[in-house]
Amino acid sequence: MNQRERVMYAELTPMEFRERLRQAPIAYLPLGTLEWHGEHLPLGSDGLQSQGFFVHLAHEVGGVVLPMLFVGPDSRVVVQGREFYGMDNHGFEGEAPHHLDGSAYWVEEELFRQLLNAIFGQLARAGFKIVVAHGHGPSTEEFWRNAPQWSDKYGLVMFHCWREPVADEDYLGIQTDHAAANETSLMMALHPELVHMANLPKDPDKWPVAISGKDPRTSASAARGHEAIRVQGDRMAGILRVALARVRSTPTRALGHEM
Repeated sequence: MNQRERVMYAELTPMEFRERLRQAPIAYLPLGTLEWHGEHLPLGSDGLQSQGFFVHLAHEVGGVVLPMLFVGPDSRVVVQGREFYGMDNHGFEGEAPHHLDGSAYWVEEELFRQLLNAIFGQLARAGFKIVVAHGHGPSTEEFWRNAPQWSDKYGLVMFHCWREPVADEDYLGIQTDHAAANETSLMMALHPELVHMANLPKDPDKWPVAISGKDPRTSASAARGHEAIRVQGDRMAGILRVALARVRSTPTRALGHEM
């Protein structure tokens, strides 16, 4: 694939769209948020990482990258009438929940399912045969729980980008922690201009607020991010090429959810 080819859905003309669909009817859906990812990463890190990885895959295998979502489900508690979700509830060890600055993404699981259902219906109508959705952990999990029914309903083959946990998964996976070494490394590789490590505590004994995983101050690097993208890009490219071959040789309704 020509690395300069446009792969973003919103940027394609109908002629370009028809050609990309003909070559590879794959739709990539970045499941993003507007969510605290430490003081050092941007609030849109989930979508920026999955979108960046999908652009890489689209150039390698073909397909079209959809605009990123910024809403998604997450854990939720209500304390004295105030709502707290996601890392609000897990980022302050030994303390009560706190609102984390900038987080504005939470929707109920049922609404999120309805949104994805509508999106997949439209993608099938547009001619896609394969959908890859990945990003924010709870969003990806909710997508995957319901993938079999959408697969059956719309005749789509569906994938996410996680692999079975293995040694060094934190380093070589795609979004396997929360704003820690893995996500920070991916952001360093994809958007180094948006990473501000100097914002994290200088004291190594002071753990950064609402970060879950290996310490990004000592374990994150652009090199690790590029390696994760290469390793997982090669793995997903192989999976998608097999799926494309199957799509081209199998009646649509015999297809289904994978992995």
